[in-house]
Amino acid sequence: MSAFGRKNGPAGMGASSRPQFGVAKPMRGGTPTPTPTRVEHDDAGEQFPPLPDDVPPSSSSPASSDAMSRLQERMNSTHSGESEVGGFEASVHKIKEQVLPRLLERVDPEAAATLSKDELSEEFRPIIMEVLAELKVTLNRREQFALEKVLVDELLGFGPLEELLNDPDVSDIMVNGPDQTYIEKKGKLVIAPIKFRDETHLFQIAQRIVNQVGRRVDQTTPLADARLKDGSRVNVIVPPLSLRGTAISIRKFSEKPITLDMLKEFGSMSDKMCTALKIAGACRMNIVISGGTGSGKTTMLNALSKMIDPGERVLTIEDAAELRLQQPHWLPLETRPPNLEGQGAITIGDLVKNALRMRPDRIILGEIRGAECFDLLAAMNTGHDGSMCTLHANSPRECLGRMENMILMGDIKIPKEAISRQIAESVDLIVQVKRLRDGSRRTTNITEVIGMEGDVIVTQELFKFEYLDESEDGKIMGEYRSSGLRPYTLEKARQFGFDQAYLEACL
Repeated sequence: MSAFGRKNGPAGMGASSRPQFGVAKPMRGGTPTPTPTRVEHDDAGEQFPPLPDDVPPSSSSPASSDAMSRLQERMNSTHSGESEVGGFEASVHKIKEQVLPRLLERVDPEAAATLSKDELSEEFRPIIMEVLAELKVTLNRREQFALEKVLVDELLGFGPLEELLNDPDVSDIMVNGPDQTYIEKKGKLVIAPIKFRDETHLFQIAQRIVNQVGRRVDQTTPLADARLKDGSRVNVIVPPLSLRGTAISIRKFSEKPITLDMLKEFGSMSDKMCTALKIAGACRMNIVISGGTGSGKTTMLNALSKMIDPGERVLTIEDAAELRLQQPHWLPLETRPPNLEGQGAITIGDLVKNALRMRPDRIILGEIRGAECFDLLAAMNTGHDGSMCTLHANSPRECLGRMENMILMGDIKIPKEAISRQIAESVDLIVQVKRLRDGSRRTTNITEVIGMEGDVIVTQELFKFEYLDESEDGKIMGEYRSSGLRPYTLEKARQFGFDQAYLEACL
């Protein structure tokens, strides 16, 4: 053996017959060396077969080329991003700017505030005609009615937002400063044809909205949650936090209460899923509704509330009251933000603790975000079966993890295993809702919480939505499948006489 550990074998097996690594061959000038198409080894055979000559490496399928062309089109497209007001609306808006200052000189604001919109329109009509005569502006009948409506909305309503709020097809309104407003129609975002005069005008509208519910928004408190009279949820954020001016986000809710049967007709769930959820709501199962922003959690909670027995006392607790339960014995509670000195705040946790002294049958939380999750679990475990809540999560398993994390965020000194056991003993069902990319909202999972196995929460999936394909017009196609498993919550359904119907729905 040599000094480097190499055996000295016969001449045929020596170092001279081995391939030498790290020894480069000199480059030859002139013609390039042809690349071999095949590498032969004595013992390994053909390791890397050549590519077929009839398939060029750059070829791609039609679907791939179509996807790449769509990406290129998106990259080359340009968007102005500003709302464009044109035609008839622009002419009325221009006349309004001339009429409004002179109209305010002739009107007592305090007296106008005591009148309804219809009464104010009647009072305004002769005054508007006087102002138009002074300005030497002639309008036809249609333009006069449009101008009256715009002026009344400006003085008593929410200005340009009134038109969007009265449109039943609009489900979301997003104001990004005075020049840009987006709306959601049938699940798709489109730019709205409205504009505000300037940032001051928009800020006044925002203040008018939050003042209705006793909240305030200014530079010292630049964030505010509020609600409109019809129950729509409003969030306002103003400068300096919002860099493009005052931003208003309004989530509208349907005037007609949505039921589980209506969700089934919309294609949001199957017939069996609808039956299972009806029984779950009637049999006082503890339900957590999980989903992302705008996925329909509040709508699902309102629909489930229809199954609550009319004789039960229901308390709802929210930051900004937006739930509209369809029950006679329902008491909504709302949190209170701190005052300017930072005192006097009433949190969801405080209201949950107080609600336990108000003899509720069910406690419903609009949304849990923190340590109040533990108070809700305690309520579920202390004779308030049928309690419900919503939270943000992308799957049932992630929902359980978020509940554990939210409790750990508080100052509760409890080991994680005890928290997991409390969740497993309290929660019966997790309903997962999602807003798919085509704008449709689907109930994608209904999952049971069975119990603990070691330190892991065990779940069982009853129903699942499986994606199949996409139609030519972009609609997502799929089917709702039952797992065919015997539900663990069957015993609760038996206590209310729904065991056979529940079993048939799940199998």
